[in-house]
Amino acid sequence: MSDFESTFFAVSRDGAVANIAMNRPDKANAMSPDFWDDLPRILDALLRDETVRCAVLTGEGKHFTAGMDLAAFNGIAKLFNGEPGRAAFAMRDLILKLQNSFNAIERARFPVIAAIHGACVGGGIDLITACDIRLASADAYFAIEEINIGMAADVGTLQRLPKLISPAIAAEFAYSGRRFDAAEAKATGLVSQVQEDREKLMDAAFEFAGSIARRSPLAIAGIKRNLAYARDHSVADGLDYIATWNAGMLRAEDLMKAIQAKMAKQEAEFADLAKEA
Repeated sequence: MSDFESTFFAVSRDGAVANIAMNRPDKANAMSPDFWDDLPRILDALLRDETVRCAVLTGEGKHFTAGMDLAAFNGIAKLFNGEPGRAAFAMRDLILKLQNSFNAIERARFPVIAAIHGACVGGGIDLITACDIRLASADAYFAIEEINIGMAADVGTLQRLPKLISPAIAAEFAYSGRRFDAAEAKATGLVSQVQEDREKLMDAAFEFAGSIARRSPLAIAGIKRNLAYARDHSVADGLDYIATWNAGMLRAEDLMKAIQAKMAKQEAEFADLAKEA
């Protein structure tokens, strides 16, 4: 099986931009077990390809995703038929595996843009909060639905969402489980753009991805790494980290290309990052 073969995702390329499309429209792209296995494998494969500079995460059909497919995880209940301590250990391992699927988005050296239409609920919130940029169509709606099935969200929403929007608003969404629309998502800062419909959303997402792909991939990787570091550290630590990063990574070649292209009112062309050994 190739790195991009998947029963859940369809992966395509347009130059330096990859499209990772959830392709289970008959089930509203509900996250079945193959979702959790295939997403990190696909992202790690794209990470090893030095020509990839940005990725867009989309959903086929009427909805972005209905979240975790609980029917596909019926076996989880069987974990608790055994000795309690061992059952809890196995459950923790499963949760950590699911978390790793979204951590793979943050490990990628390139930005991942979520283009959200229709439903984005439950695990969908965990998914998009791990992405670098979130765009939505006007018909998109969101909900942290885990509270409605008697549990706390455990694969990233409660950890990442309060870093993206007001913690008080994140708490309201998590405690209530209520739906909120694209306009409210933009007002809170969860998404940065709302487009009229899915077609315009896709155009905007891929246009944005293309503009990122035309920039220095070394600078883009530095921005992604430092934004993540700053989120989880103090301002002083973040300043020290970016100083060390640029001292080691900043090179004259990309600077001169960018400056010369700007002066000539042209588009600079930057070399890909080095291929992994």
